[in-house]
Amino acid sequence: MRHGRWLLDADANQPLEHLDLRGLPEVVAAQRRWVSVARRAVRAGAEPERVFALARAVVARWWEQALQWERETIWPRRLHQVAGGDAGGDLEWWRIVGRDAVVFPEVVAVADALLDPVMAELVWVDSGAGRPRALPADGMFCRRLGERLERGWLGPLAATDHGGPLIAWMGSVIRLRRGAGGPPGYDNNPWWLRQEHQAATMAGQLRVLGKEKKAPGSGTMWRAAVPAEQRMLITSTIDSVEEQLLQLRGVQSGPTADVARRLLRGLGHSAGLIEAAWKRTAVAAVNSGVPLEEVARWVDMPVEVLREMLTAGRQESGG
Repeated sequence: MRHGRWLLDADANQPLEHLDLRGLPEVVAAQRRWVSVARRAVRAGAEPERVFALARAVVARWWEQALQWERETIWPRRLHQVAGGDAGGDLEWWRIVGRDAVVFPEVVAVADALLDPVMAELVWVDSGAGRPRALPADGMFCRRLGERLERGWLGPLAATDHGGPLIAWMGSVIRLRRGAGGPPGYDNNPWWLRQEHQAATMAGQLRVLGKEKKAPGSGTMWRAAVPAEQRMLITSTIDSVEEQLLQLRGVQSGPTADVARRLLRGLGHSAGLIEAAWKRTAVAAVNSGVPLEEVARWVDMPVEVLREMLTAGRQESGG
């Protein structure tokens, strides 16, 4: 960012060198605020770059979901502003090119919140502290986070986005407080960002967008054929299963009946999520043109049985 301009990636194969921020003083102010947040990270023993990358991943995930958020009015206003007044003519392109500038104030605010010991304490309380429980949808941490972002309605959405970088950070905070080890291959460092959680680059997204536009008909790419909301539901459900199973690793101590009850309830919940994920994936595949017979073969199920299940699923979801 320089002189009211947001410099863009020169290697992203797009014609703009910068975005004009003169109509967005909050983005410029966030740049000044980041300097103090970075100092706070150093005092806390964290690398500012890693804190920023985690916060950016959290907010970028929200950005992907925000098209479905009717109450989100701040980001559309900023996006239209950086697009010169109206991004509607090529909204998908502008959402890729303008994302980092538009969401920058929220990235800084999230980084500041994640560094706040008071917020970490709320995560611990939400987890049941000494009496472990599943993180609630109305937890104090996510509620307070939404308030700090001036979006009081965001808390429950963030709390139920299982498997994303925010819930992963919360899980690390909880495991550290409990003295529990992390899952194999993962670090318990809260600032360690899994590769699958890293925010997509502008260049990568633009390449995908270009490929989707060149592949019509039966060769249409998944992202082009399946609506963003449906893709996010599938991804979120799969991530939720992963996070649920990770949480179960830490409940295998205590009276036999208590441990068995928690494990069975947790495993039953995970099984239900897995079933929901494969049904949504099957519906998405059929809706995008894959023959029902082929999908039935993939899930090893008679065609008629699969048809009845998918029909029932559409009716239950109001489709």
